[in-house]
Amino acid sequence: MHDNVYVSVLIPARNEAGNLAPLLEEVRSALAGEAYEVIVVDDGSTDGSASELRALKSAGFPQLRILSHPRSLGQSTSLYHAVLAARGPWLATLDGDGQNDPADIPGMLALVRGTEGRPDGIKLVAGHRVTRRDTASKRWASRLANGLRSRLLKDATPDTGCGLKLIEREAFLRLPYFDHMHRFLPALIQRHRGRTVVHPVNHRPRRTGTSKYGNLDRALVGILDLFGVWWLIRRTRLDAVATETEG
Repeated sequence: MHDNVYVSVLIPARNEAGNLAPLLEEVRSALAGEAYEVIVVDDGSTDGSASELRALKSAGFPQLRILSHPRSLGQSTSLYHAVLAARGPWLATLDGDGQNDPADIPGMLALVRGTEGRPDGIKLVAGHRVTRRDTASKRWASRLANGLRSRLLKDATPDTGCGLKLIEREAFLRLPYFDHMHRFLPALIQRHRGRTVVHPVNHRPRRTGTSKYGNLDRALVGILDLFGVWWLIRRTRLDAVATETEG
């Protein structure tokens, strides 16, 4: 394992046995030669996810770290715990179902590498699934949610539901934590005066298993959260910086 981790790959996963092993092998291939680690959060899985992860680690995957929740706490809480444990200054997030392609991570890293500390430095690269590999109902619900969110938050991000993102860890830790915050990361980063960019990424059909959330559940929760984030952004006073007076 590299002593100085540059990117931490964070994967929240609940009941993704059969998807995790091939996904992690793709991460290993995509980041060969990179200083990286992978943190998988087993979010209260009741299938064979935990044993699949342990088998991979014992078979010789030193970059793999496993966090576990005794019960499902949701994607945002899983992500937050992974960020706290991460050692790299950059965080690449992936969904555990294998629909995101780890081969897109190097291109996202190329956008931010060497920009740390610059006033115009990028804080978040948001993946944009140009060609969705989902059911028609899921695509329709996503278009509706993205359109409403874009009009209300004006975050200039066409696909915040994409699980593949690259985020500066320091910038993430400045954000307020709440359940489902992962759906609003570009808007929250922008609230803290951080620069975000959009990067087209590959999207693939799910290998096995089913989505853990229905479209109706996702829509109802998302609308409530959307107005909460809208209120939060309207209440911010972070659009200017304090300057120190000399003498």
